[in-house]
Amino acid sequence: MSYQPRQRTGGGGGSGNTEGYIIGAAAVLIVVVVAGAWAAAELASSFSHAPVPPGNPIRMIDGLGHHTFLWTPAATGWAIGLAVAVLLLAGLISGAVWRRTSGGRGIDRSARNVTRDRGLRRYAGNGRAGPGVFSGPGPVIGKVVPGARTVIRATWEDMLVVIAGPRTGKTTSFAIPAMLDAPGAVIVTSNKRDIVDATRGPRETAGGCWVFDPQGVAGAGTTWWWNPLSYVTDVRSARKLAAVWTNASKEPDARTDAYFDNSGQELLAQLLLAAASGSEPVSSVFAWLADSEDDTPVRLLRTGGHSMSADGLRATIQLPAKQKAGVYGTASKTVSFLSDPRVLEWVEDPSGHRRQFSPTAFVESTDTLYSLSREGEGSSGPLVTALTAAVLEAAEGKAAASVGGRLAVPLLAVLDEVANVCRWRELPDLYSHYGSRGIVVLSILQSWAQGETCWGEQGMRKIWDASNVKVFAGGSTDTRFLESLSQLYGHYDRQMRSRSNSAQGGSTSWSNQRERVFSVDDLSAMPAGRAAVGLSGTRPVLVQTVPWMARKDSNVVQSSLSRYGGPDGHRSPVAVAS
Repeated sequence: MSYQPRQRTGGGGGSGNTEGYIIGAAAVLIVVVVAGAWAAAELASSFSHAPVPPGNPIRMIDGLGHHTFLWTPAATGWAIGLAVAVLLLAGLISGAVWRRTSGGRGIDRSARNVTRDRGLRRYAGNGRAGPGVFSGPGPVIGKVVPGARTVIRATWEDMLVVIAGPRTGKTTSFAIPAMLDAPGAVIVTSNKRDIVDATRGPRETAGGCWVFDPQGVAGAGTTWWWNPLSYVTDVRSARKLAAVWTNASKEPDARTDAYFDNSGQELLAQLLLAAASGSEPVSSVFAWLADSEDDTPVRLLRTGGHSMSADGLRATIQLPAKQKAGVYGTASKTVSFLSDPRVLEWVEDPSGHRRQFSPTAFVESTDTLYSLSREGEGSSGPLVTALTAAVLEAAEGKAAASVGGRLAVPLLAVLDEVANVCRWRELPDLYSHYGSRGIVVLSILQSWAQGETCWGEQGMRKIWDASNVKVFAGGSTDTRFLESLSQLYGHYDRQMRSRSNSAQGGSTSWSNQRERVFSVDDLSAMPAGRAAVGLSGTRPVLVQTVPWMARKDSNVVQSSLSRYGGPDGHRSPVAVAS
């Protein structure tokens, strides 16, 4: 695509304009020098025995010329001091103007070559949504540069993806502000507690806050629990949960085995279905995998009316010892997190005294669910992924039963560190579909390569293409990705002037040179507080990001941080929706 901003054209009046500028500048300079000299003489007379200058600066200059007024060394000293002060003041003012208009950033100057069109109006102001879409103001994307006066927002039918490296303001400028703007239920995934501490206060005014924290990321206590088996109602849902756990538990670069991986996943699905049918706790699945001779799950499947699954499980139990050990070992590794008693506290309630989380009830509320996990050994990522999938599937079901097939009040899913803590294989295929259901997903990645590692090249491309708002906030040196982003912004025609001289005179000619709006170098050096944004239906823009600290409601976040973010913040009770 090619963008062609309005260019200046040369004309016969160019030299006249230049002469006018020179004459005007010279006149201003003379006035400044005369006024400065008179002020220096006046100050010298006030603080020393120097003669008092005439009240009219012009008469003083005339007196100097006719030797009727004496210029003293003290006046010279004051003149030098005033000159230095004026230069310093001019420097401060020009620096402030420069920072205000362009921030001294080369990429801001390049942004002046981006041509805007009427499609940007959809994102200006409160965000203009389509018919039947929630009309409240959507998440703030930023202020359009240059100028930083036009605020653009996503609408509540837009899907968003943010790619930004570490410490580029992903959480402060996108995740937290989006949560503050959300009108309905919010689900958040993260591997840090900062987003919990910053938003628990304001989100508690909207509804209850549920912190799912099996690894103690935020130090939340187990005042409630969620039963993963509540998701399993038939063979299909059992296979979906088994697939979610299998994919989320694998390292992205792990070697695969076509037979044992598929057989282990099917075995896990059968055991999940058996436990759900027999109202067994989820820990029974791990126990059955530890004893490959236990046929209890076969009996539970038959009793529950799942005879074909029972026959399949019986066939697996009767496999040759070495082959069976491989299948059971593969499935057992997938659910290794169930061997941790601290994790089991979040998915079982033997005493029956704690409140149980219901995804169906959650999507009908204005509550907030924080789902936290860390990467690496002992990660509870499979549970975080399964809980996220259960909530979003419940939201999809509610939307399908609603007027127009979408949620009347949108649900926001902020998937921070999604490729690390919520490796959901199905997400790319659901991205565009969720947008039409009133389920707004904001996926935050550190790099394009991270997304490819999680979902593959085609999966990452699906998420990117299905996102109405594509944000790059810097921190990447992936030249392949930056080159594609540079192409997205297109070109502009830069007007070049050349002059030739000869004995007969000189001539000036003009030509257009096509250049990238943003080069790869511009994007790789993206400064903090700036983001390149691609928008559906209009040309991309550069924005100044708006962190929560710059919002009018920043005080509620600061209060939340003061309440929950201190050294004893983890001791604060977790509010739960009634």
